[in-house]
Amino acid sequence: MTSRISSYWNLHRLSILIVLASLLLYASFGYDLERTDFIKLSTLVFALFFFCYKLIQFEKWNFNFLLVAGILFRLIFLMAEPNLSQDFYRFIWDGELVLAGINPYLQTPDMIMESGEILLANAQELHNGMGSLSARNYSNYPPLNQFLFAIAAFLGGKSIMGSVIAMRSIIILADIGVYYFGKKLLRFVNRSPHLIFWYFLNPLVVIELTGNLHFEGVMLFFFIWGLCLLSANKWLFAAVAFAFSISIKLIPLMFLPLFSSHFGFIKSLKFYIILGLTLLIGVVPFYSPLFLTNYTDTIALWFSNFEFNAGLYNLIKEIAVNLDVKPWELIKIYGKVVPYIVISFVLLLTFIRKNKKLTVLINSMFWVMTLYYFLSSTVHPWYIVFLLGLSVFTDYRFPIIWSLVIILSYYAYSNPEFEENLGILLIEYIIVFVFMIYEIFRLKGLKLLIRKN
Repeated sequence: MTSRISSYWNLHRLSILIVLASLLLYASFGYDLERTDFIKLSTLVFALFFFCYKLIQFEKWNFNFLLVAGILFRLIFLMAEPNLSQDFYRFIWDGELVLAGINPYLQTPDMIMESGEILLANAQELHNGMGSLSARNYSNYPPLNQFLFAIAAFLGGKSIMGSVIAMRSIIILADIGVYYFGKKLLRFVNRSPHLIFWYFLNPLVVIELTGNLHFEGVMLFFFIWGLCLLSANKWLFAAVAFAFSISIKLIPLMFLPLFSSHFGFIKSLKFYIILGLTLLIGVVPFYSPLFLTNYTDTIALWFSNFEFNAGLYNLIKEIAVNLDVKPWELIKIYGKVVPYIVISFVLLLTFIRKNKKLTVLINSMFWVMTLYYFLSSTVHPWYIVFLLGLSVFTDYRFPIIWSLVIILSYYAYSNPEFEENLGILLIEYIIVFVFMIYEIFRLKGLKLLIRKN
């Protein structure tokens, strides 16, 4: 036994040391970091990304080693309070409402606190923690996400930290599911299964999902599961999985037209019916005459009122301001135009591309998501986790680069006014665009070379 341990240590010594160093850095991130300390934050992320790269380089065929490493990185955060986002307070608030049999879509937290009629565990702390922006708006989280919030609140036993641990456990299990189904899907699309570790070990994924309790990983789990079911020709079950994904976050709604060119008319009609019925079943417990109005109004706010780490929007804003256009007027107009551009692009890919093959379908989804985030006026770091997850099933790796440089957007939190530095954001997007353009031309060159041979 001792000789086996000694032999393993000799073979994997450097990788083990990298894992231990990464655990120390993640511990520092989770328990000893203020989000205003941009230098420390960015240094930790860049170091962790370098270690992630070296681990995949050294151990890319040692799946068990990398799987255990990824789980350990996540478990480090188990008892840590999220330090880059306060959204978790709203998650717990909504979960407590659902447990109490109260519809979270009908009253804002401010309304509930002002009425004083509804008693929730830790109500004042949760209300203060979520911030004024969240407190004055209705919930914008879809039904299945609300159900998961309720599970976390129940398992938390009226303790904020207990609910945090419960949510963290759900997110970790979802990431393990992404690893499991992602590896299977990679084999089906004839790609190396080790590529899934660019998601599973990625510091952005570990920090923003497990660390800061964002549910993009749960959405991605159901989506990748659905793609795996498609690969096995179990498309009716896939429709249910995709509906679950949409019911965590609405993002996959953008892809729905693409399935019509993948299945054909009759099969796609059945697919949409099953998917729609599954979504409807989830909505029924929350339905009331005010549900749709409150929910759509809240979602509309994200397109027309907020901006953070925007790409093309910032460029257009700079030009517009020089033409005496008011910024608050621009974002409202811009927010109305972007959905039409994205929908037009989706329809173009639906009718122009041959999405019959799963690889082509995934590629179309990837570019729809890319366009959406390049145009969006709000791109929080955790938003691109879905794009990162899709990228491992394509030939493109620029989302991996983006998952590193997007941390530059957190510079905004280093000053009291939360003002963004457009120069820093310009560096982020130039790096991403340059790498993307390089990949596009390189891959086109490779395809031409293959055709000649």
